Amino acid sequence: MRKLAVVAFGGNALLRSGQKGTYEEQMANIEKTCESLCNLFKRGYNVIIGHGNGPQVGNVMLQHEAGKKEFGLPAMPMDFCVAETQGSIAYMIEVALRNVFARNDIYRDVVTIVTQVAVNKLDPMFDNPTKPVGPYYTQAEAERLHAETGAIYREDPKGNGWRKVVASPKPKRINNIKIIKQLAKAGNVVVTVGGGGIPVVEENDCVSGVEAVIDKDLASALCAIQVEADEFYILTDVPKVYINYRKPDEKALDTITVDEAKAYLAAGQFAEGSMAPKVRAGIMFIENGGKSCVITEAGQLDNPYCGTRIVR
Repeated sequence: MRKLAVVAFGGNALLRSGQKGTYEEQMANIEKTCESLCNLFKRGYNVIIGHGNGPQVGNVMLQHEAGKKEFGLPAMPMDFCVAETQGSIAYMIEVALRNVFARNDIYRDVVTIVTQVAVNKLDPMFDNPTKPVGPYYTQAEAERLHAETGAIYREDPKGNGWRKVVASPKPKRINNIKIIKQLAKAGNVVVTVGGGGIPVVEENDCVSGVEAVIDKDLASALCAIQVEADEFYILTDVPKVYINYRKPDEKALDTITVDEAKAYLAAGQFAEGSMAPKVRAGIMFIENGGKSCVITEAGQLDNPYCGTRIVR
């Protein structure tokens, strides 16, 4: 039986700091990241890929906003924008993987599932939206938009203006998880839960999208749990997790237990919006039956002892 790994592509796997986000830039980044997965394929792993979409979904919202101002076109809701970027990013991942496979004599089919992820409509995060999305506005514009739409806007701490904020609820269930598992176990590479998944709520057997952003590492961890993956890889822009990061006594972590990871979290060693959600996702996977979670930089994957490994 082949081992099954879920690999979550971090933001730098798609778009690097200082880049504009052109198609050519993103394709080059994605192909380099996909090349790093060859070691897993050559070792016989089945693979499911999740990915972020933060800059991309922000750009889509900017495009919608410009279209509304210039041509009177309707701006689309958050769930629609997530679906749009799931498809476009997954297309680039599919193209990159097929090119990488051709160069490395790897024979796998690649399939994308545009994935809905159910959240609880009573999740407390809906009462306290904190995730900034979309363009910046002046205070007057933000107040007008709030009056027109009811959306909440908050001032950017860096003084760039006001932005819409949405909830970041916990993922509860991944729709189509059975077919995702079936496809992956049959040897297909499955691209799924992009951007954390399209956030939906279910009521009276009906599904509707909501204005929210699901953390992509938590969604990928949930996917790894529900498909019963052996290993969970979270790709980021550093080779290991550090304590006392960027301080004179900085220390890289090799293997840590769940209890140690929780202690470091409680001590504030990992920044919110950066390493903290990745460590939480790793803990979630291990506590729900996973064997190991590896947090590392994509280029390190050719080393079976790479990164920081969270274990029971």
